[in-house]
Amino acid sequence: MKLEIPLENGLLADRYGKYAAPDELYQGHATISFPLHFLDVPKQAVSLAWVVIDDDAIPVVGFTFIHWTGANLSVEQASLPEDASRHADGRFVQGKNSTAGRLIHETDPMITQRYTGPTPPDKDHEYKVLGYALDEQLPLSDGYWLNEFYRVIEGHIVATASTTFISRA
Repeated sequence: MKLEIPLENGLLADRYGKYAAPDELYQGHATISFPLHFLDVPKQAVSLAWVVIDDDAIPVVGFTFIHWTGANLSVEQASLPEDASRHADGRFVQGKNSTAGRLIHETDPMITQRYTGPTPPDKDHEYKVLGYALDEQLPLSDGYWLNEFYRVIEGHIVATASTTFISRA
């Protein structure tokens, strides 16, 4: 299995992060998610899931920053178009990102339970996208935590893939 994200000159397009146009922000947050394509999904897979994290945030905030988690995407819809996070319409569930934790104190689910774009404050950051092909739909609802996700995928992973992208500071 492979993951594909369209890049511009090797970088994530500005509209998906801190350089999004003001009229594309939601309460100051970049919330338009980038397209994500799952390729060569194994035939035995039933659903797809993904996690977008920033380990380069550790020296800045003290932890790996979670930007987006999603699960229960049907393998028949193995591509997420641009802005899928804000327009999931029941096609998949989304977990909490790092804005939902006690350190940031965000409470709006339009921010905490969706994609929140990269805003590297100190230098360009490398982001990891982890993809999972699973043998079932997961018993998760919108707003799940990443640790819950990791527990319920145990024994159900058919294939994994990962890719990275850079977002500019």
